[in-house]
Amino acid sequence: MSATNAHDAKVVVLCGGLSHERDISIASGRRVAGYLEDAGWHATTHDMDGSLLDYLHDPETRPDVVWPLLHGANGEDGSIRDILELADLPYIGTRPVPSRTAWNKPIAKSLVAHAGLSTPRSVTLPESMFIELGARRAMELLVDSLGLPLFVKPTMGGSALGCSLVTKASDLPQAMVTCFAYGQVALIEKAVIGTEVSVSIIDAGNGTGNVRDAEPLILPPIEIESAGIYDYEARYTPGPTKFYVPARLDSAVLATVQDAALTAHRALGLEDISRTDFIVDAEGVPQFLEVNVAPGMTESSLLPQAAVADGHHLPDLYSSLVEKALARGIRR
Repeated sequence: MSATNAHDAKVVVLCGGLSHERDISIASGRRVAGYLEDAGWHATTHDMDGSLLDYLHDPETRPDVVWPLLHGANGEDGSIRDILELADLPYIGTRPVPSRTAWNKPIAKSLVAHAGLSTPRSVTLPESMFIELGARRAMELLVDSLGLPLFVKPTMGGSALGCSLVTKASDLPQAMVTCFAYGQVALIEKAVIGTEVSVSIIDAGNGTGNVRDAEPLILPPIEIESAGIYDYEARYTPGPTKFYVPARLDSAVLATVQDAALTAHRALGLEDISRTDFIVDAEGVPQFLEVNVAPGMTESSLLPQAAVADGHHLPDLYSSLVEKALARGIRR
């Protein structure tokens, strides 16, 4: 099917939901649906609410393919993908089990490390551990063992919600409180000083549904230069954050980062689309931080920025994913 002609297939982009990232998901969904409409698809958006299952089963509204662009729990932990498979609906993206693996940051770190990537030393501790052992001594042990600076974040979540950079021990208690406001388990990581980059992958083959038909498109690494940490406000509010595509790194290092993103994509069993975040340290080694199976698609989001800078036409690029999902059909 050509992305320049009208398509008979109906595409529904799922967005919204009840996560902290609801507004970003809606903005992403509307933007993607708009580009698909531009490419000639019958595209619309639908919230993840009580009317969704009826909508998906009604012959009048049942889509031919679904693009889940839900952020946060349920959207990225594999749950909605389980529902789509139960409903016998083709969809874009990673299947349920690998989605759950990628959603759990400590498990993802372990798997990519096994595949040969570097990732900052870290520990994973539930809030209950601090309550049972005593928060003060537990935090002293963290600082003594991992050193400073530290980066604290929920083990599951996105858009840097609940994340804090800790440069002095006295700031760690507040960082833990902030983290536990968004999740019951914290990932405490040795903070790496370097260049923050993100690499997106579009794995659309040639539209036949066979991932061996073509190598994945690895977009150029995008460098994020932020006044502080690249948090929720820095991501979605126009301001002092600057982006550079490609990242201002040596060409050999850029290639290494792209290879690392592909290694993570494959080691975690991801499909169709992913975005992997790294810190490139002083030695030029990409340190894996986390991966996203439903990356943001707003105007300021990293994947669209990298794609446009690399010369891609977004309606055509997104169409290739729809065509692949349609050709692949139902997954069980």
